[in-house]
Amino acid sequence: MVQPIAVAATKGAWYRAWRLVSADGSTLDVADEKGNNEAFGRPGASGGESAYPKIRFVSLVENGTHVLFGSRMADYATSEVALAKTIWPSLRKGMLCLADRGFFGFEMWKQAAATGADLLWRVRKNIHLPCEKRLPDGSYLSRIYASQQDQRRGRNGIVVRVIAYRLEGIEGAEPLYRLATTILAHELAPVTELAALYHERWEIETAFDELKTHLRGAHIVLRSKTPDLVRQEFYGLRMAHFAVRGLMIGIGAAVTRRPLPHHRAYGSVHGGSSRLR
Repeated sequence: MVQPIAVAATKGAWYRAWRLVSADGSTLDVADEKGNNEAFGRPGASGGESAYPKIRFVSLVENGTHVLFGSRMADYATSEVALAKTIWPSLRKGMLCLADRGFFGFEMWKQAAATGADLLWRVRKNIHLPCEKRLPDGSYLSRIYASQQDQRRGRNGIVVRVIAYRLEGIEGAEPLYRLATTILAHELAPVTELAALYHERWEIETAFDELKTHLRGAHIVLRSKTPDLVRQEFYGLRMAHFAVRGLMIGIGAAVTRRPLPHHRAYGSVHGGSSRLR
């Protein structure tokens, strides 16, 4: 079973007491066969259609190990948001899940938070989040609602903590970033730490690159010629990635524990970083 494998000493896998995970989606080309085209479809392109049918998949990743878990795939027409609803049951209490603004919404938030995991998701700029209580670290409490009618009547809202910040002096940065989190107590997770932490979400892009480019091979499509075999190949590819990452983490941990003759130790394998990217 593919599941998180980080231990307490795994660098980049933790924020305070939380196991860091991220959620995102991507696509893969599959063999240009009639059955694959009918089952999965293909995106449009200038002058016609793309060269290959595509599958869409979403996944969670354990940031510190790059282990992809909870992955689900579907045809290209299925949206990432619809497919993401199938991965939230893989979240667990003690995890802190990072996700981009495309996933943010009342029902998605409610489903993901119901697992017991904590969330730190970016918020789309058109979502109104009025300040209900300003906290000492500059963040504030607000509520999200299922509908505008609920919001106008102030009913059935879910309390969230909002973090708003700017990346001064960073080329290409957007004017304002807003995050929402289920961690309501600012003492447990200060605003400056959460603002920096959110950018660790990009670890999932590195994991996808490992899966799609380094393991599969650049510019190579999944070779299976029928939909059932495509599905089997996708999950087989994911299992191969899990095996490689597990081996790397295991070797790194073993090397770290082995002292050198002059009592210096090797560094440990890690997948995390504190850079703002």
